[in-house]
Amino acid sequence: MCGILGLFYKDRVVIPNLVEGLLALQHRGQDSAGILTSDLTLHLKKGDGLVTQVFNEKNLARLIGSLGIGHVRYPTVGPGSGEDAQPFYLNYPYGIAMAHNGNVTNYFRLRTELRQQEHRQLTSFCDVEPLLHIFASVLERSKTKQIKPETVFRAIKNVLRRARGAYSVIGLIHQQGLFAFRDPKGIRPLVIARNDHGYAVASESVALDIIGFQESEDVKPGEAIFVDRQHRLHRYQVARADLHICIFEFVYFARPDSVIDGIEVYEARLRLGEKLADEIQHRGLKPDMVIAVPDTARPAASALARQLGLELREGLIKNRYIARTFIMPRTANRALSVRQKLNPVRSQIKGKDVLLVDDSIVRGTTSREIVQMIRDAGARRVFLAITAPPLRFPCVYGIDMMTRGEFIAKDRTEEEVGKIIGADALIYQTYPGLISAVRGKETRRRFCTACFIGKYPTGITRKDLRLLEAEREYWTKKAS
Repeated sequence: MCGILGLFYKDRVVIPNLVEGLLALQHRGQDSAGILTSDLTLHLKKGDGLVTQVFNEKNLARLIGSLGIGHVRYPTVGPGSGEDAQPFYLNYPYGIAMAHNGNVTNYFRLRTELRQQEHRQLTSFCDVEPLLHIFASVLERSKTKQIKPETVFRAIKNVLRRARGAYSVIGLIHQQGLFAFRDPKGIRPLVIARNDHGYAVASESVALDIIGFQESEDVKPGEAIFVDRQHRLHRYQVARADLHICIFEFVYFARPDSVIDGIEVYEARLRLGEKLADEIQHRGLKPDMVIAVPDTARPAASALARQLGLELREGLIKNRYIARTFIMPRTANRALSVRQKLNPVRSQIKGKDVLLVDDSIVRGTTSREIVQMIRDAGARRVFLAITAPPLRFPCVYGIDMMTRGEFIAKDRTEEEVGKIIGADALIYQTYPGLISAVRGKETRRRFCTACFIGKYPTGITRKDLRLLEAEREYWTKKAS
């Protein structure tokens, strides 16, 4: 899961707004960050760490130009070294740069094809790099000084034809324009907006809100965007749209102040809390208070507490300078970080039956630490309510849970998982409750829910899963 942002202005440099926009997308990736701008030449700065760690006054000063793209990342393919930081670029033809959010499921096959059949040597294990080479192969045949929109769209069509998986992509062609596209299933979000200064494309609408683009719209699944050097917008439906937006965006990843494919994330999380309250009432549980595990679960916990007639207390205080534990690269880091990130308010917990509300349980490491923390603070009983159903199947589309062995619920009942994490009761959201809550009024909206039910919208088979898991385990061992 990553955050991407592209800007093309008429009358000003893009770097201040690229930095601000990437800060707004920092929740989508904390492994590395990068910015590439286009002026008389291409200017690139990228590296491991947060936006505030990678960029400083000195290196920002050289990132000049009115056209640029930025990226925040956490690894999905390969060992996740500094060489995998985005954006990537090719000097020939024209000078092309690209960044993406998602995961190319046939990455290793593409890598082999590019090396053996087209004699292209990749420099990383980042899955945007083959997309860049496939895109460039079409532009190489263009002999015109000014790139035509139909040439860009033909190059994008070539990418969609060869690359499988889920990906939203932004890129630039030096002194030609800004382009973007979204996979035909629309699994990863992408929005576009314009104002008096130019155009912007981003993973989430919140990034555009912050930098002054008041109204944004979704790039359609399978749609290609090109803003040419005269700042004219061209749009073309390259592939048939079959929207299956990732439902985990609404459960966990997206910021609550974003709107994705017409659904406001905050409102979806309120509805998740309401549906979860129904399950708690059905169980007959009588907690004394509700405590949200900061921050993603707070809207759901608020709605749940209101429906149950309970108080929502700030029983866990978050240190905001610690990274999101879900997207930390190793389990040991996650377990250590929980105690660094969260601290209980003992006066609110001691002697009480506490209902904790969290968004999901993947490996169980974080949940076990939090439950024990509440017990150590003096709670009489600890109930844990989860706004999502049990996660049991690998995500192959860009979320860091790609092997079945990582799931605590893979072959366990709700009661068994509850015992392992130490809760007096564990309450999961139901699958129908999840779908209904996120849909809201958008009753015809379809989602990718593969991590819950094992049905993959791009047709991933069990054989494909075994291959992907083997590749993931190989590179994880190699990196450790």
